[in-house]
Formats: sequence, C-alpha cells, structure tokens
Amino acid sequence: MKRRDVYLKLTRHNGRAGKHGTYNPKHNDRNFNLTNSEHIDPERAKGNIYWDCFHGFRSTIAPQDPDNLAGTFSDVERQFYETHYTAFVESQNERNAKIRHTERNRSIPDLLSSRKTCPEETIYQLGTKDDHASGEVLLAVVTEFIEEFKARFGDHVHVLDWALHLDESTPHIHERHVFDCENKYGELAPQQEKALEALGFELPDPGKPISRRNNRKITFDSACRKMLFEIAKRHGLELEEEAEYSNRKYLEKQDYILAKQKEQLVAQQNRLDELTLKVSDMETLLEDVSAAAYNKAVEVVTDVVRTETRREDMRMIEDTKKWVLSPERKAPQFTREYTAKHLDGVLDKFLKTMQTTAARLQENLLKLEVRQKGKEQVKEKARDSVLQLLNRLQAEQAQNKPAAQPRTQEGHSEI
Repeated sequence: MKRRDVYLKLTRHNGRAGKHGTYNPKHNDRNFNLTNSEHIDPERAKGNIYWDCFHGFRSTIAPQDPDNLAGTFSDVERQFYETHYTAFVESQNERNAKIRHTERNRSIPDLLSSRKTCPEETIYQLGTKDDHASGEVLLAVVTEFIEEFKARFGDHVHVLDWALHLDESTPHIHERHVFDCENKYGELAPQQEKALEALGFELPDPGKPISRRNNRKITFDSACRKMLFEIAKRHGLELEEEAEYSNRKYLEKQDYILAKQKEQLVAQQNRLDELTLKVSDMETLLEDVSAAAYNKAVEVVTDVVRTETRREDMRMIEDTKKWVLSPERKAPQFTREYTAKHLDGVLDKFLKTMQTTAARLQENLLKLEVRQKGKEQVKEKARDSVLQLLNRLQAEQAQNKPAAQPRTQEGHSEI
C-alpha cells in the first residue's frame, strides 16, 4: 500500500527495561487511571484490543470477568511464571541452601523484575504520526506475524500478551514474550540464549565467544525482521528500505544517530551488571579455592582480588564516567548525570565489596581446621587448581573488557 507517494516505515522495537526498571505491563492493558496521561485519549482507548495467553481477545466492550484471577496482564504474567517456573525456583533455592548461599535465593516476583529473566517487550508500528497505516491494517499484519512466530518458535518462546493501542498519536502494538529452556537439571527456566540455541540459532560469528555484539538474539531478531517484512508485503504494503549507515538498514540517518546515543548510554548499565556478576563470582571463587589450595592460594588469590580485578575495574569505571560526561555526547544532560551518579555508587560499592570479599577469603583459607583438613590434598591439587582459577579470572577479564566506546542497545531497541 503506497500512501501519498511515500513508503511506510515498518518498525519493530525490543526491550526489557528503561531508566525506571523493567517495563510494567500495566501500561499495555491500561490498568491505571488514564486521566493522568495527557498523551492518551480515554475515548479512543475504548477501541483498544487486548489479548493474553489464557483468555484470548478482549476489549473495553467485552472486558474480562472482574472475578478472574488473571484479569490483568500483570496477573497473566505472574500466573504463567508460577505455573512454568516454580519448580525451577524451588529446586535452585534448595541447591543454594546446600552450599550455604541462601542470599542467592529468588522468587517468582524476582524473575519477573530481573532484566535477565523478565518478559521481553516488542513494539510494532506501521508509519509515523504524520503518515501511518490504519489500526486494522497493523492488526492484520502483526497478528499474522504473531501466529507464525508462535508456530516457528513456540517451543521455547512464549507470547504472553499483546495490546493494540489506538488511543495515542500513532496506532501501535505492545507484545510481551518470554524465552525458556530446560537447564542441566531438567527444570524449565527462563533463559534466552539457551532457548535460542535449542531453536537452532547460531552466533553471528561462530568463531568468536558470546558477547553483547555476538549472540543468538541478534540472529533471532534478524529472522523476525525478515519474517515481519515478508508478511507486510503479502498484505500489499510498500515499505521503506532506506540507505544503510554502518550496515544498519531501515533507519533514517537521524534515527541512526539517536539509536547510537542510546546504545552508548546503556553500555554503562550493562557494565554495572557485569560488575555485580563479578562480585558474585568472587563468592564462588572463595568456595572453590577453599576446597583445593590453602597456604599458597591465600597469597596468590588474595593478591589477584586486591590488585588485578580491583585495579582493572576501577580504571574502567572512571574511564566510562569520563566518557559519559564528556561534552561530545549528545544525550540529555540529565541522562548523562544520572548515569554518572550511578557509576559513582557502584564504584564505592565495588571497593567495599572487594575488600570484604578479600578479607573473608583470607580468613576462610587460614582457618586451622580448613588448613589441616586440606593439607594432604594441597600437595596434589593446589598447583593445578590455582592455575586454573587464575586462568579463568584472566580470561573473564579479557572477555568482559569493553572497547574504547562501548555500544549496545537500551530499552526498546530498533531492529
């Protein structure tokens, strides 16, 4: 469908979280007071269409039963997670208790609020506020796409709910789904990369390790984009396929610049997540080393914790903060200052945590009963175990070290 000699722009945006945390499905099914939102027209909201995996279609004309236990999108997602992932959560918590790390325990609400395990949200739109397809056309294209999506990927990617919004400037659809796959214990767990591997998706560059720029989600999103464009064209739509900027299709130059700014800023949040994981790894390191190498390990491992890891991460945090606050960045001043403030916070937390972890590590390794119990084992295991652990730390530091200007996607990333 050609509109006033201008090809429609079909966009598909993915994301899990923004500056206020993971995305809330209340926005999608309008489970809030619409009078407080200037950009939403309450009258046109009556024409919105909603769907969820338990009840199918509904609208304000045919609303859900108010007594239904899963009447809202939030309820639907909680019920889905409880039904499918409770066994995993309970078993993992039992394993944590056995190794005396109950601080790692999680609940269903924790899974729903974590950036790694919460549902991914996708926004679909045909055109812009100045020139767009009708809600009926968008609905026909996206519902056909979702059905094909479920047929192809439904073993490991589950569509939870979606909503067609006709009450804002441009018709668009919010859709939320979760990736899952059995873990090594045979428990079904929300895990994106393993799910995509089970579906047969390869890394963009199989010769390189998994990273932000080399993961199966990139391949998956590319396949979804191709499928969506093919369906839109089957509906007679003529779509924009703009010139490329750094091999990135379907973006106008200004869109591309804005997208890159978002990518650069979200790298800071990803770095914070990496540091949190590294601190968690120190706890695992403490447990592993205590069982293998004692007297010599105290000296070697404590030195690694205090020097290599802390020095590298302190420098990286400071460099990242300078990069965010540099005048060349085009992002809003508030966003840059907000990111820098969080970097200061994580620096303090990281220093305190590393000092505490190093002290606990040394204390545990020097306990008399631990030293004597492992004395004979040290003779056989210490050398190989320490080398393996040090090599692992060095490999992880090398793999996690970002480039000079880290880039990734934030919030709803456009593909």
